[in-house]
Amino acid sequence: MTPSSWPCPLPGGGTCEEFALQFDAGRTVRLLVVPALFDEGNRMRRFTVEVMRRLDTAGIDSFLPDFPGCNESLQALEAQDPTDWLDAMTAAARHFNAGHVLGIRGGCLFTPQRLPAFHYAPVKAASILRQMVRARILASREAGREENREQLAQTALADGITLAGYELGADFYRHFEPMAADDDAVIVAQEHLGGSGLWLRAEPDENAAQADALAAILASALAS
Repeated sequence: MTPSSWPCPLPGGGTCEEFALQFDAGRTVRLLVVPALFDEGNRMRRFTVEVMRRLDTAGIDSFLPDFPGCNESLQALEAQDPTDWLDAMTAAARHFNAGHVLGIRGGCLFTPQRLPAFHYAPVKAASILRQMVRARILASREAGREENREQLAQTALADGITLAGYELGADFYRHFEPMAADDDAVIVAQEHLGGSGLWLRAEPDENAAQADALAAILASALAS
């Protein structure tokens, strides 16, 4: 596993360098991995990398790029729009010459449409926002403040909003909720891996058996 960078398109033109983890031995089968979003991405990052390690052993190159505004990115998250993220993943796929893509959870919303896709436990954008808003309401209540979903939505649409520590701009909030994943993707449900999803854990965690299972499903499909 080595760190790398790739030229990410900027909304106004030009590019900036963004970070990616990669297992790249110049092999024929090359898989872009679009990570889970926000806190789920943090909780599942070790699992994601462990799946990539297993794919490397199976002779498959894989690439895990950062979304602009997340992880090591120097771009501002509040300036992002969902179309920027989709453009970024499309550019990453092109840069790394990926022939297939794996989306994980909310990352399934941003798999480039030109690539054959696998979607692991896909989740709707509206569900992601609903969970983040609910977490904010509960945190505010514990701090002695009362907030409700309708008020927060109005604030988000007008000025943007901070949810679970992530500063989302008004454009991102407005355009994210109606997004939908590619209907043609091959779905890998959690039941195919066994046990409960790691995104449900309170802290980042890993599960070797689940990583084995997902990597085996992908390796079998890509070999055929």
